[in-house]
Amino acid sequence: MEAGDMGKIIAVEYVTLDGVFEEPSWSGPYFNDELGAWQDANLTEADALLLGRKTYEGFKAAWPGMEEATGHFGKKMNAMPKHVATTSLTEPEWNAAFLTGEVSDAVAALRAGSESLLINGSADLVNYLTRHNLIDEYRIMVFPVVVGEGRKLWHDGTKVALSLTKTWTTKTGVEVSTYVPA
Repeated sequence: MEAGDMGKIIAVEYVTLDGVFEEPSWSGPYFNDELGAWQDANLTEADALLLGRKTYEGFKAAWPGMEEATGHFGKKMNAMPKHVATTSLTEPEWNAAFLTGEVSDAVAALRAGSESLLINGSADLVNYLTRHNLIDEYRIMVFPVVVGEGRKLWHDGTKVALSLTKTWTTKTGVEVSTYVPA
């Protein structure tokens, strides 16, 4: 990046056709080498993770034990810095730093630097940052499954106009679309 360039905040999310994002065990039958390579590229281009508390706690519990099975991806996931939005946790672990003060101000300060920040999961944080116009790119994987119930990615009241910049479909039918704020 050149002097004066800002970092980017990129949200990468798994959703079903009916908009559910939580507990994505439904993604397993559709996850293939294409998505694996794409997810590896997303992680490789990021300097740090930006996570909500729930996702941070879930990742922190899972990823350290998955490093051997996931190779480069797991090593990068475990080693990279994590910025976590939390008001209830007090002891950062797993290369984490907790955001202090107003979350939108803390994230804007991170974005003003040259770091590329990747958000996975963290729906509350994604919705909050969307309302504060702080996400630069949304990379959404829509899996060809309807689960009928579960937590949706988008909260009622979250509104954003987006422009599609890229889309492709995996051999298993997952539509991968990249959007930027319109």
